[in-house]
Amino acid sequence: METEPELFDMVIPPGVPRTVIVDVINNFEVTLVSHTENFNFANMDNDKRQILAFRGKKEVIDEVFDYVRQKLEEFISS
Repeated sequence: METEPELFDMVIPPGVPRTVIVDVINNFEVTLVSHTENFNFANMDNDKRQILAFRGKKEVIDEVFDYVRQKLEEFISS
């Protein structure tokens, strides 16, 4: 019996351009997932926020992390 590979999530930081998110979905073997999380910092007491994440195998998520970081650095410097 074959077991499913372990999947990992990479939370997408707020402010990542939609074009980068679409590029990742189209070019990497990941799925886009959402979670509702409680936030308890600054002036947010149990504020519920919807967060997005990429889900995939560890080696793919590592590549996605590097890709998103590179694209954000390019975006910020432009």
